[in-house]
Amino acid sequence: MGSLLLQRSLQLPPPATRDLAVQRDLRVPMPDGVELLADRWAPRTGGDGLPVALLRCPYGRRGPIGWGMARPLAERGFQVLFQSTRGGFGSGGDFDPMRQEREDGLATLDWVVKQPWFGGSIVLVGMSYLGYAQWAVADSLPPEVKAMIPQVTESALTLEFLRADGFSLETPFGWGAMIAGIERRGAMLRQLRQERRTSRALRTLPLDQADVAAIGHRSDYIQDILAHDAGSPRWAGLDHRHRVAKVTVPVSSIGGWYDIFLPGQLRDFRALQEAGRPARLTVGPWTHLSRTGTATHEALEFGLAHARGEQPPDRAPVRLFVMGEDAWRDFESWPPSGYPPQRFHLQADGVLSTDPPGEAEPDRYRYDPADPTPAVGGVRMARDSGSVDNTALEARADVLTYTTAVLDQDVEVVGEVGAEIWFQSNLPHADVFVRLCDVDAQGRSCNVCDGLTSLSGADEISCATVRLWPTAYRFKRGHRIRVQVSSGAFPRYARNPGTGEPLATATTLRAAEQTVHHDPAHPSAVILPVRDTT
Repeated sequence: MGSLLLQRSLQLPPPATRDLAVQRDLRVPMPDGVELLADRWAPRTGGDGLPVALLRCPYGRRGPIGWGMARPLAERGFQVLFQSTRGGFGSGGDFDPMRQEREDGLATLDWVVKQPWFGGSIVLVGMSYLGYAQWAVADSLPPEVKAMIPQVTESALTLEFLRADGFSLETPFGWGAMIAGIERRGAMLRQLRQERRTSRALRTLPLDQADVAAIGHRSDYIQDILAHDAGSPRWAGLDHRHRVAKVTVPVSSIGGWYDIFLPGQLRDFRALQEAGRPARLTVGPWTHLSRTGTATHEALEFGLAHARGEQPPDRAPVRLFVMGEDAWRDFESWPPSGYPPQRFHLQADGVLSTDPPGEAEPDRYRYDPADPTPAVGGVRMARDSGSVDNTALEARADVLTYTTAVLDQDVEVVGEVGAEIWFQSNLPHADVFVRLCDVDAQGRSCNVCDGLTSLSGADEISCATVRLWPTAYRFKRGHRIRVQVSSGAFPRYARNPGTGEPLATATTLRAAEQTVHHDPAHPSAVILPVRDTT
């Protein structure tokens, strides 16, 4: 019955068999003598020799995780090796997040090809951390590996969050808190309580005490993310971007428009295309935690075909779900051609227009980190992620909005989105957050994409360049396009204390008076890749 429910929820084809055998706790030796544990799922009859789907996971192998990931594949043509990464769920050694996946991954591949049940082909499968583990070995794959299917992931997993010009607090901190208690009895049932505790802890001052508030003890990983930005040598071994273009097998990459890793995933895909590697990309209207069967479908259609020496069904290299239109569309590349950048200028009286700005007084608001502008929906691992109603957010005094007239025709935006905001604060240190929204005919404003940049020297007028999340969106005739400008989205981004103190040790919060300029000398704008209809 459970297998049937899984089939229906993931919209999978009927299985070849539901009669599976699971070998538990296979010991996989590493070069340093540590042994990692793995479970092998296979049809009870005829499983030996089938292509191997390899998943390397820090979240356990049993229960819903193993059952939900391994069973659908093992019922439909694979034997599945589901391995716990170092230091967790019985695997030996110490868990040092993301630092050991290359050496351990290569050793695991070497072990697999020597097993009596191995049939000659391997496909690497998995989302998030499991996808990152694929990129860690991507440039040194043995010939038995035939394809990779990384989902909602990228090759430099943590670094986007730790940018010096935009520290994304909630996701890495929350992940560190979650992983710290993942092996405790009843961890899944305690998750909601832990999320609430973590959310409260993020207001701790100084932040380097927040791990104790969240989980009751120090966390080396959380201390690292608070103390070391993306450019620190501390993260050198975690960055596998240089391996992407060297991959020798076909790659099918699956992302979501509201996924936390989307920019890096699209960067990786571009590197594959520019290197002439066989690759395809699918991006849907998903968050990081969306439950979708897309990766399983790709493993069966794309991965299994390559494992058998066949070609998968032909399709365009890029398949995107265009939100607003709510339809899948095919393209040849990312970003697609035919979408030149168009500037939508901020104007007086909250107007957004493609016309150049006229002379106008700047707009002002007060940002108080003691009552920070909240994160509402968007790119998060929280339950309210994705596209949500922004009415309450836009009613705040610390959020400016600029809105077009009612559209007389559809406006289709596909590609990279950016903004240039001429900005000044009364403090040297400030953040600029920009969000693109769709306002429907009833006046409901829903977020499409957004981004934040941190400024030093903000007490002088300067142009803040903000990179928003990429998107594919059709603003329908009768709707309006809106841009929000504010100075935060807490706790997604760490609140800027305004003092210039390191975020980890800052104890003082200073409110700031912020000014947004929009005149001929300071043409603030959001820059959208709009479909060329000429």
